[in-house]
Amino acid sequence: MLLHIIARGKIGRSPEAELVERYLKRIAWPVRVSELPDRGGNLPQPATNAVTVVLDERGEALSSSDFAKRLENWRDTGRREARFVIGAADGHNPAMREEADLLLSFGPATWPHMMARAMLAEQLFRATSILANHPYHREG
Repeated sequence: MLLHIIARGKIGRSPEAELVERYLKRIAWPVRVSELPDRGGNLPQPATNAVTVVLDERGEALSSSDFAKRLENWRDTGRREARFVIGAADGHNPAMREEADLLLSFGPATWPHMMARAMLAEQLFRATSILANHPYHREG
């Protein structure tokens, strides 16, 4: 299953970009990153049978293990792509939130979109590590 991060805003050359790249390189699954302008621009067309996850502070906060279980379920039920959409400073429009298969939150705080991208990359690495029984994730 393709893990596709679709993010508003350009990350450029920054400490956050280095952190994102560090985690994405370590993921054994196929990964794609698409950047869109802060406003406008169309989301890339999804693969057939894709699932869309919208990062939103009002969404569901999942433990790393529960997030891994969601990925596993999507993969095992034939989903070809998991799309993770990160909004710009103004967040997402109501239609985007309504159409999402999952609204995912990293807690009630508002995070800068560059930090959200780094946190998502780490959680994707952690989830795929859990599914591969890799020792990176330790239950606490």
